[in-house]
Amino acid sequence: MEHARPLPKYLVQRYQGWKATSFSENKAWYRRLASEGQHPRAMIISCCDSRVHVTSIFGADQGEFFIHRNIANLVPAYQPDGNQHGTSAAVEYAVTALKVAHVIVIGHSSCGGVRGYYDMATGAAPELTEKSSFVGRWMDILEPGYQRIKDAYSGQDCVDHLEKEAVKVSLDNLMTFPFVSEAVNSEELSLHGLWHDIGEGGLMYYDAGADTFQPV
Repeated sequence: MEHARPLPKYLVQRYQGWKATSFSENKAWYRRLASEGQHPRAMIISCCDSRVHVTSIFGADQGEFFIHRNIANLVPAYQPDGNQHGTSAAVEYAVTALKVAHVIVIGHSSCGGVRGYYDMATGAAPELTEKSSFVGRWMDILEPGYQRIKDAYSGQDCVDHLEKEAVKVSLDNLMTFPFVSEAVNSEELSLHGLWHDIGEGGLMYYDAGADTFQPV
């Protein structure tokens, strides 16, 4: 592994500052987490976007959330085909091993992955249509959401609505996992959809009955 290098100095300094303050002041809590294992109440599926910081949004401490991040906060449909599925594995572990009570999918404004899908669907990003594009093939998951709204919206308006459709597609796909649907139907698990406005600090939740997103 000759390509690996030491951490940049600014990260080393930040680590040392954390170790001397936050960790040192809460050492008993960290040791408890280490010895007793994790028991998170919720799994959060969010975008990889560096601007989306779910622990800050909810003021969460270590051990509260089991967090999985991917491009555009998408969950693929259940497909046990022997291939490697990172998101599906995370969902399985959260629901069957950790027994979380909530799975929360949170989308956000100005999502680059969603914009990429729209550009791909409208012919503006031919490189994403290539079979070799990991991003393009991942964003194919969003197609059902695009099909629902493509005739009603266009341009930036369509992109804005697609960000919320990404949340809805993920919620739909979660229910294709047998262990998820079983837990939901037995009221051991609840699913939630959120959308976060980065610039305004807003948060909206998906109201399934009205099929709309409402302010929290």
